Amino acid sequence: MHRSVVRGVGGYLPEKCITNEDLAHTVDTTDAWIVERTGMKQRHVLAEHQNTSDMAAEAAKIALHNAGISPSEIDLIVVATVTPDHPFPATAARVQAKLCANKAFAFDVNAVCSGFIYALSVADQYIKTGMAKRALVIGADAMSKIIDWTDRATAVLFGDGAGALVLEGVPATHGDNDRGIQSTHLFSDGNHYDLLYVDTVSASENQAGHVRMQGREIFKFAIKLIGEAVEVVLQNNNITVDDIDWFVPHQANLRIIEGISTHFKIPMEKMVVTVDRHSNTSAATIPLALWEAQLDGRIQKNHRVVLEAMGGGLTWASALIKW
Repeated sequence: MHRSVVRGVGGYLPEKCITNEDLAHTVDTTDAWIVERTGMKQRHVLAEHQNTSDMAAEAAKIALHNAGISPSEIDLIVVATVTPDHPFPATAARVQAKLCANKAFAFDVNAVCSGFIYALSVADQYIKTGMAKRALVIGADAMSKIIDWTDRATAVLFGDGAGALVLEGVPATHGDNDRGIQSTHLFSDGNHYDLLYVDTVSASENQAGHVRMQGREIFKFAIKLIGEAVEVVLQNNNITVDDIDWFVPHQANLRIIEGISTHFKIPMEKMVVTVDRHSNTSAATIPLALWEAQLDGRIQKNHRVVLEAMGGGLTWASALIKW
């Protein structure tokens, strides 16, 4: 058996930035209203000529550079997204072509905002069993393409971006010094399918429809389900909150992050928070946050890092990585 070690992290945010003040000109809202309820101040939106694969490829290039690994050495590419370039083929196939990663097999995963942890878990299984030596795991979403910009309930929440991790398999000793992914935990409950979904699909016009969300219900479930996912990580690895160096939550809403902090008595100083500047980039939020925390030096070698997310489906997930 092998352990999946993180070799490199990368991220990409589109150049265009929309502030809360900009949104106040198009929907009935204010900067104060948005900040009070979500903690968000701005979001990035891709250009008209850009697609999800463009962002994913740029994030991947940075991750590969930071890992010191060439695209030709990658065996597997998994892209977590709900905004594929086309219904098929997989966006991962287009990313593979953009990177010239000709050795890799590639496919997409759709678990909405939990997608990156789902994709991470899938790649980890391939590495553990030896079917892949090196994997590129990407979370990328162009949420601006499926947002109704006249709907205040959703227009203020989402942004575009991509983040990527390069994983490499190393022999596992099953000792305390083993770095890499320690565990991943995936959950879903389709009984709550209608709480967060895209309403229509027009294949003839390649139109994906718009995001519809029951915000209060999602908030209620988020605190409960994310809390359970974190508990599973702690119990499975026989650790406590005090043993964790960094918590990297899905960046859906600052109030949810603060709720988790209060519930587990986790100091906010241990939370990696980007929601104020990135808003909710769906599957991209966690790898983008990891990229930022790696860049500024917060996450160091051998740090224990907990990831957690909840998304439409409902899906929720958690993971523990020893950096």
